[in-house]
Amino acid sequence: MTDSAARETRAVPAFDPIPSRRPAATATLAVATEVPADVSAIGVPVATDGAVPRERGALDRATLEASGFGAGVGEALLLPRADGPAMVEIGVGTRADLDAAAIRDAAAAFARAAAKHARLAVDLTGVASELEAEVAGQAVVEGVVLARYRYRAFVAKAADVPVAALTLVTTPDRVAAMTAGMERGAVLARAVATARDLCNTPGTHLTARRYAEVATEIAAETGLGTEVFDERQLAEMGCGGLLGVNAGSAEPARLIKLTYRPAGEPAGHLGLVGKGIMYDAGGISLKPSDAMHAAMKLDMSGSAAILGAMSTLRDLGCPVAVTGWLMCTDNMPSGTATRLGDVLTIRGGKTVEVVNADAEGRLVMADGLVLAVEEGVDAIVTIATLTGAALRTFGTAYAALLGNNRDLAEQVRAAGAAADEPAWELPLVRKYRRKLDSPIADIKNMGGVDAGTITAGLFLEDFVAGTPFAHIDMCGPMMTEADDGWRSAGATAFGTRLLAELAVAFRPPSG
Repeated sequence: MTDSAARETRAVPAFDPIPSRRPAATATLAVATEVPADVSAIGVPVATDGAVPRERGALDRATLEASGFGAGVGEALLLPRADGPAMVEIGVGTRADLDAAAIRDAAAAFARAAAKHARLAVDLTGVASELEAEVAGQAVVEGVVLARYRYRAFVAKAADVPVAALTLVTTPDRVAAMTAGMERGAVLARAVATARDLCNTPGTHLTARRYAEVATEIAAETGLGTEVFDERQLAEMGCGGLLGVNAGSAEPARLIKLTYRPAGEPAGHLGLVGKGIMYDAGGISLKPSDAMHAAMKLDMSGSAAILGAMSTLRDLGCPVAVTGWLMCTDNMPSGTATRLGDVLTIRGGKTVEVVNADAEGRLVMADGLVLAVEEGVDAIVTIATLTGAALRTFGTAYAALLGNNRDLAEQVRAAGAAADEPAWELPLVRKYRRKLDSPIADIKNMGGVDAGTITAGLFLEDFVAGTPFAHIDMCGPMMTEADDGWRSAGATAFGTRLLAELAVAFRPPSG
């Protein structure tokens, strides 16, 4: 059987990779001035300083401390009650440091402490009233919904209790603003849950073809335009990076183009390019069979973050045009796989010598970068699980950020800070560009063992033709082995909220 025949006969499994979008998985959200009668657990924020709220029968500070509860961010103490809903004291840290991140993490701690309860409420009339109502409403919804997220597509009878209803309790003068925050939080939390579902789905069940179908469905639901390019079209377009990585696979590649356009005149045009490696075996440079290899269904996390973020733009009223390119294939070893020493021609004609087939993300993204430049965007942001060097540098708490434009890099950094998805900037050290020189091509795809994240950024920059450019390397925070605040074990969908915040506040960069 020829390779093309194998591609035609291999069936894509009939499988829904996004269970969080089913109606049964969606909680009913409300803002009220009283706790509903059917609530079974209520969270009460407590700071490390100032008065402890006692209105609902909470314990005094001395008793709380004697119980081991110090009110630090993320601490929770569940108090069962016979005559009402269970009370969960949730720590928010000091009043001076109270912000959206603290409230979000506190809400996540509450959701986990009340894991057996489906109908929840959070009292935001006490210390949380020191935050803007809209900020508090958004953060609590994100914290509760995302902390209770679980990927259970393959579990017949999950023991988890989903959140059926969440009520935010506030004072009458804050209801309208808190409702706006609640609605924003719901949009963003659903997008993150969708992106997590996609990332957590095994590569056999979420091929590039199936991914394109799902993206088209999501786009239709959320006001996005979609174009999907198959292998024949990719060949006609000269996308040699994407096709070169795909050469060893029995599954064909797909390029998914997403477009968002605001109702009025756009305030700018942002381009997003995402790595969509559905499964990364390393190609002919086969990965060792270790824990990182086992996580390589997550190598499409960058593209999922873009899809999730763009699905929010209509509901968030984003005023700028956004175009996304999701570069999707798996990277497999076979008799047809790209060999070391092969030369690929990227769209636009630049040639790349492949010296490591496991440095494939930058190859597929190069085609996307050229397409973004041709589109005439004001700036390009790429996001990818690109280098293990970023993980070794920052661990799992931060993404690496690189760029050629100070204004754009600051916009990305600020968006990450707002979303509690932080990125730390590394320099694009120009003299390291010579590490990518090839004796037989315009550039090679890897620059050696040192400064791997920086040389990967320099490789990408080679294809932006001077366009303001920033790159987010999310290899470190792509997943968490255990629950961590609002980040549930498994794929985190890091970058989804960051990119949404970036797009809504984006301005064409100066300099």
